[in-house]
Amino acid sequence: MAQVPQTFFDALAVRTWCGLALETLGRAREEIDAINVYPVADGDTGTNLYLTVESAVAAVEAVFIGHAAASGPDGPTLADATRAMAHGALIGARGNSGTILAQLLRGMAQVLAGDGAARADGQGLRLALRHAADSARRAVAHPVEGTVLTVASAAADAADSAEGDCGTVARAAYDGARAALAATPAQLPVLERAGVVDAGGRGLVAVLGALVETFTGEKARALAGSACTGPSGTLHARVDPGAGPAPVDGVRDECADSAAAPGREGPAFEVIYLLEAEDRGVERLRERLDALGDSLVVVGGDGLWNVHVHVDDAGAAVEAGIEAGRPHRIRITHFGAGDVHTTGAERPPRERAQRAVVAVVPGEGLAGLYTEAGATTVLARPGEPPASGELVQAVRRAHAREVVLLPNDADLRHTAAAAAEQVRTEGIRVALIPTRSAVQGIAALAVHEPDRRFDEDVVSMTSAAGATRYAEVTVAERQSWTMAGICQAGDVLGLIDGDVAVIGSDVAETAETVLDRMLSAGGEMVTLVLGDEAPDTVAEHLEGRVRERYLAVDTVLYRGGRQGALLLIGVE
Repeated sequence: MAQVPQTFFDALAVRTWCGLALETLGRAREEIDAINVYPVADGDTGTNLYLTVESAVAAVEAVFIGHAAASGPDGPTLADATRAMAHGALIGARGNSGTILAQLLRGMAQVLAGDGAARADGQGLRLALRHAADSARRAVAHPVEGTVLTVASAAADAADSAEGDCGTVARAAYDGARAALAATPAQLPVLERAGVVDAGGRGLVAVLGALVETFTGEKARALAGSACTGPSGTLHARVDPGAGPAPVDGVRDECADSAAAPGREGPAFEVIYLLEAEDRGVERLRERLDALGDSLVVVGGDGLWNVHVHVDDAGAAVEAGIEAGRPHRIRITHFGAGDVHTTGAERPPRERAQRAVVAVVPGEGLAGLYTEAGATTVLARPGEPPASGELVQAVRRAHAREVVLLPNDADLRHTAAAAAEQVRTEGIRVALIPTRSAVQGIAALAVHEPDRRFDEDVVSMTSAAGATRYAEVTVAERQSWTMAGICQAGDVLGLIDGDVAVIGSDVAETAETVLDRMLSAGGEMVTLVLGDEAPDTVAEHLEGRVRERYLAVDTVLYRGGRQGALLLIGVE
């Protein structure tokens, strides 16, 4: 973490702000989750905001690491850092509030990176906050007052009236946001009935508090408070003692068409996806999705958009995206019949399972396979590894007392370890099995027995994974040095246990060479996971090869979908 305070808004200040915002949201996440009351009973706004900022932090850190690796005398520019922040938030945005926060950060980046200056002063920050609030409001199909949009506008209004450096402007924006947040129950009856402030607005106040700390060194809780300030000076839900406790299992929607009364019925699905499309296609998409459902937010630009909508026909929402461009990272969440979203009534608490398996998988096909085997899955697309917060969310979703975590990627081991450490503080017993490939995860899952003692089950799964050698066949994206020599872009690579062992030109021949090398050390079972881009004849060719040359070896074939690698191979 960089030192505070920062004098100007430069690349280092962006890095500091993002890091402090993540820390602040991490502390406030559960509180924000707990004060969501309308309209979906998911209680995840704080978590969604945290995951969105975590993605922004990762993007900014990557820029700094890239400049350091280049050994240049200068670090990233303000434009580099703010664009990375905005892009990271856009691709990692979760939920309605996270999507709107991503647009707020994008709006700031458009101003701060616009003139190519090395740093911005108080005037630049004022303009950035104004543009952020205005662009976020435009991104929402039907803005409603009393939400994060109101809080963002109030922050920009207060900043407009401030004169001075970045610290003065940030403090004014923060104080304006706090005052607006305290007023949200009077603007939305559903908040007033529950005795809480808006959850998305509460999250934005936390982010602005981190901005104040960046430029002043003062923790936000030490600043002058408002009517919503508790004994510690921290903003929290306002609860009327006579009204009973505030609901703790709902979620705020920042762009609902109206403040509905209890019992309001709403769409059954939340649909979120990234979309590569031109502006004209996105305008038509907005019209189609607006007709299909509500809670519509479309943010982004320059060919990449994040789309969020609540609908009854999830397929139609995805098809609309296909017509507009190329949707990917599609997430569809079913709110569930009889929850707060559809009836206004609280759901009965769900009994925890004794044990669950949570696994990271590289493609939709394997996600289906793991799910059929009883695992809770986290989809990792090529170049888009999940963050620790996403793994934490998956462990919570598994809702078990004991969890076995399968990262299925050597590069995710530390991320998974951080997630395991966090959920252990919540009383969940977690064992991390260091699987380095999805085929090792398949082997571990095959011997999983939830009725065994936890330690015995973990030992058995670990042993099965460790006894499985793994390989993959992929295509080189660029020229590079490897353990097998120099490869050129377009070469077919065969990796065994993570290292390049074969460089070829034909997928089937390269895969055959890899398989022969693996089976030369023995084996009883070969697992083949075929990606969408692999030739269909590859699997048939390899199965025939095993039948002809390795009579005592069985073969099993799975379809992995868009998994990045053309082929995954496991040998047990």
